[in-house]
Amino acid sequence: MEPSDTLHAFRCLLYQCLHRRGDALFEIIDAILTADAVPSPVHLSLEASHRRGWGSLYAALDRGRIDAEALRGLLAHHPLAGSETPPPVYAVDVSVWPRCDAEASPERGYYYHPSRHSAGQPIVAGWAYQFIAQLNFLRESWTAPVDVERVRPAQEANEVAAEQVKAFLRRSSSPEEGANPLFVFDAGYDPVKVQQGLKGSPPCQILVRLRAGRRFYADPSLAGPPAHTGRPRRHGPKMKCKDPSTWPDPSTEYTCEDAGYGVVRVRAWSGLHPKVRAHEGQGSRGPLPIVRGTLVLVEVERLPRGERRREPRVLWLWWHGEGEPDLGLLWRSYVRRFDLEHTFRFLKQSMGWTTPRVRHPAQADRWTWLVVVAYTKLRLARARVADLRLPWERRYDVGRLTPLRVHRVVSSLLVELGTPAKAPKPCGRSPGRPKGRLSGRAKRYPAIKKAA
Repeated sequence: MEPSDTLHAFRCLLYQCLHRRGDALFEIIDAILTADAVPSPVHLSLEASHRRGWGSLYAALDRGRIDAEALRGLLAHHPLAGSETPPPVYAVDVSVWPRCDAEASPERGYYYHPSRHSAGQPIVAGWAYQFIAQLNFLRESWTAPVDVERVRPAQEANEVAAEQVKAFLRRSSSPEEGANPLFVFDAGYDPVKVQQGLKGSPPCQILVRLRAGRRFYADPSLAGPPAHTGRPRRHGPKMKCKDPSTWPDPSTEYTCEDAGYGVVRVRAWSGLHPKVRAHEGQGSRGPLPIVRGTLVLVEVERLPRGERRREPRVLWLWWHGEGEPDLGLLWRSYVRRFDLEHTFRFLKQSMGWTTPRVRHPAQADRWTWLVVVAYTKLRLARARVADLRLPWERRYDVGRLTPLRVHRVVSSLLVELGTPAKAPKPCGRSPGRPKGRLSGRAKRYPAIKKAA
């Protein structure tokens, strides 16, 4: 199928996922694509692709209805170009929509933020959204978001991530033999909780970054013959990540030469397990579970150009899946995980994801879906648009444009494709709020501080 046919079919199927006020929602998506900047949602009504008034735009965000499950299925069936080689790799991470001063907005929580601080701490009040995005191994910053869900303050991010992954595996096509998808998590996730949450799911692999200083234990049979008295031993020899003298011989080792990282050495120890605290297991009574996996250590000779002022640090990873791990795939997959950070930055800075100051989280959910779909349209339009570079910008091959370059020229392609949205029906000027009527003070909702 030609790129233009793929994009046209995607737009038609997308229109079917928009129910109440679907025409207005569809035109908002096109306005996001054609706008140079989004200082506020109402400015989108000035775009030529948005044929309705600004009141219709706010009404769509407030009372529109999106079939999120159908939309997730639509995104899952439009994979990222260049990721045809199995297994598919996905990144799972959380990004925060700061709403520090929105005291009238409910369901806000306190979350870590890398650039904004409150009282000297990198913590902000707002809404947290958890993304699943497909990655590839090309030298580009494109990803393919396939699911997004808001993590409420009372919810555990590890449990939400496990449920998201299981739901995605059920709705996506079954993988080929020996090509179980790989899901990559950052250090903010707990490998034990994620692994236990995925029990009973379709086959997959998980790769979780570990914080420094962790300790793991081998099988108790390696500690010698069992004692004749007392309780049977549950933990074998201890392996401290910070103490190489406690490391046994690795079960698998891999070495390669990379243009950016130099000599890369990857070692793996299979059959290890961490000690599980009581609240991580199945209650305080009964034996705590033994969660086994593979511990992976990645060491590189240098960092890529632009980051070589810093000394490279070792990288500890936790892998779980069927069969033996592909160490060459694992370390490259975690390096490509940072492409999702570029996607977050583009959604916020160029597509105005966190710009609207909506009051209710349901409105933020609708806006988030609209931005994610607009980004997917950009990706599908990449092979069809021509480059419009500035004199000082470098040249790119056809089909290799960055998201910013495609965003710059996609408006002409939308005019050519047309729109399935129906034309607006003018109904006159709204009478507005009756004179003398006051809306009253909005109810205040303090941000929820989650107990440790």
